[in-house]
Amino acid sequence: MKFSTKAIHTGQEPDERTGAVSVPIYQTSTYAHEGIGKNKGYDYSRAENPTRFALEKNFAAIENATHAFAFSSGLSAIDAVLRTLSAGDHVIAANDMYGGTYRLFSSILTRFNMEFSFVDMTNVENITRAIKPNTKMIYTETPSNPMMVLTDLREVAKIGNARHLLTVVDNTFATPYLQNPITLGFDAALHSTTKYLGGHSDLIGGAVMTNNAEFAEKIKFIQYAVGAVPSPFECWLLLRSSRTLAVRMKQHCENARTVADFLSKHKRVVKTFYPGLPSHPQRALAENQMRDFGAMVSFDTGSLERAQKMSESVHVVTFGESLGGVESLLCHPATMTHPGVPKEIRNALGITDGLLRLSVGIEDVEDIIADLDRALNA
Repeated sequence: MKFSTKAIHTGQEPDERTGAVSVPIYQTSTYAHEGIGKNKGYDYSRAENPTRFALEKNFAAIENATHAFAFSSGLSAIDAVLRTLSAGDHVIAANDMYGGTYRLFSSILTRFNMEFSFVDMTNVENITRAIKPNTKMIYTETPSNPMMVLTDLREVAKIGNARHLLTVVDNTFATPYLQNPITLGFDAALHSTTKYLGGHSDLIGGAVMTNNAEFAEKIKFIQYAVGAVPSPFECWLLLRSSRTLAVRMKQHCENARTVADFLSKHKRVVKTFYPGLPSHPQRALAENQMRDFGAMVSFDTGSLERAQKMSESVHVVTFGESLGGVESLLCHPATMTHPGVPKEIRNALGITDGLLRLSVGIEDVEDIIADLDRALNA
């Protein structure tokens, strides 16, 4: 089956008992047993819930994976992936990624004697040079948050496979509709399902998908033992959203291409970062490993004062944290998503005080552009 058919039907078959075409919300914490050792495969909803299982089946299908595991947030999914390692293990991570991931790695996991090297993955030789005897994982994010830097997934997968290192990628910005890292050789892809997979700014969630059976068993145990699972209602909302992911992403991407082109030519914008622009140094790579360029656009206004003025002047676009909703969302990374990253590192990456990140929604694109133009000229 192709993508939209899988998204609509896999895990979302009509209910066997009633024929309901919407997966039921099994809003229960526990299940009745007929005696000791006699149950129907369900004990306790932290471990097993039919609504969550339907969601996980759906997520595995759309990411071309054999296993998927749902979590209560994107960060809890990332944390679960890192919990498969042990004290003393070393992780090579991309130097440009979501600030919450950097905070988790550098401020929490290092307290448990895990070691991290943050490298520029636009040159895969940097990864090879960073490998140590205790290296166990390569972790990246592509396109990256917020600088839209790409990692060559095929080349990184080759390094990981040759050195027997787990390869993990945060695929949130691209979504399974645009990019399938597992198909390109990665061990696992993870998502903040709060974003495009949820798509309506009304839930918090995360997910890990993999074809690696040994890794899947570890994630399954951590999901059960730690318990950071989504509620049945959040799972149901995500199943609803999966059905429209393809049509939403098509419009997101169409709008983003138009908005990025507009911003790249605006006299008040210093620089625009979007993989689909001819000026993006990795456009050819984006064309090679993605089916479209996504809907995230970052742009530098030149100063904190200009960014502040714009944040107060938008009306159609909402100024707020997060991304991936049907509405356009504008964010100031330096103070909202990346304050935990030291300023000198932010500046080196290009995350200046004047940088704004735009999640392009599916409103009429003429209204988005008119709002941005007015705010830029305010």
